[in-house]
Amino acid sequence: MSTTDAADPAGPAGRIRTAGTTAPHRGDPVTPPNRQLVNERVQGEEAGPGDVSVMLERGRTLATPELRAAVERLAPPMDTVAAYHFGWIDAEGRPSESGGGKAVRPALALLSAEVTGGAPETGLPGAVAVELVHNFSLLHDDLMDGDEQRRHRDTVWKVHGPAQAILVGDALFALAGEILLELGTPEAGRATRRLTMATRKLIDGQAQDISYEHRDRVTVAECLEMEGNKTGALLACAASIGAVLGGADDRTADAMEAYGHHLGLAFQAVDDLLGIWGDPQATGKQTWSDLRQRKKSLPVAAALGADGPAAARLAKLMTEDAKKSQAEFEDFHEAEFAERAALIEEAGGREWTAQEAQRQHTTALAALDSVEMPGRVRDQFAALADFVVVRRG
Repeated sequence: MSTTDAADPAGPAGRIRTAGTTAPHRGDPVTPPNRQLVNERVQGEEAGPGDVSVMLERGRTLATPELRAAVERLAPPMDTVAAYHFGWIDAEGRPSESGGGKAVRPALALLSAEVTGGAPETGLPGAVAVELVHNFSLLHDDLMDGDEQRRHRDTVWKVHGPAQAILVGDALFALAGEILLELGTPEAGRATRRLTMATRKLIDGQAQDISYEHRDRVTVAECLEMEGNKTGALLACAASIGAVLGGADDRTADAMEAYGHHLGLAFQAVDDLLGIWGDPQATGKQTWSDLRQRKKSLPVAAALGADGPAAARLAKLMTEDAKKSQAEFEDFHEAEFAERAALIEEAGGREWTAQEAQRQHTTALAALDSVEMPGRVRDQFAALADFVVVRRG
């Protein structure tokens, strides 16, 4: 099996294609004058039912100018450090075209605004706020995990130091609340509350993730709870925040959150596969990345919970690993990581995780059943879910 097969399960689960009734528009898009040029750039590029690239590009194109404007509020040198993190400049401060991520969360926020029949721009403040929180978490996670590479270049803490990574992360989190509350509407207050709750769950998940690294065994249930917090919570917020800003009621918002939560679990299951077997050229991380950090991800938890000699051998190694210092662990030869990866696969952890990604994909789409929305919008949510399950990096 190639290093990308793990992210390519055999075809996503059945899609929901029932067209809902178009809901009345209950919120006017917030479109300040400085967005006019951006809107012209994406005019005529309305996404078709399965055109994920257009949805992602729309999210990136609309959100990036607003993200830049938000970062410009920061005091030096935090503005420069943040610009480096987002890929707008290189380590020497020169303009850069480095990729800034897939823009799945902004795409979801803009699409969710269309659930209520509104324009995607209604969800733009939510898209920006969610992306700010997401990047706050990346800055801190990279430092806590000791990751030296993100998106094929050095992480912020490696270039600008740990203190700047912490400060800029904190600043982005504060900016997210500012962006929403400046709207001054009841819907903005509801959206801010949901974002704050999602952020708290995200932090809970990171704390759980760190605590699991020094345990020799973690159950699948514990792992799913951690990943539901760390990844699912913010994607749940992204999938609902545009609808909330557009005036959706709590029942609709909760259903959209359920879609995003299960989408997040599918996303993380694929990420866990990539974290062990992913191609470094596609992921931008080291080989055996999660094993190097002793992460108890889904493939590891599933393998440890299995029967047989491979699971027993893996459990013995993991027990010994938990007693080692990080310095000792980093001295491991590549063959030692390869052995652990092979044992996880032999015990069934790789296959179980690929199947779990598809189970969560199916559950995410089922959550949309109770929501009335234009059929075109429903199809686009399904296409985004498909993209998450088959991505390779």
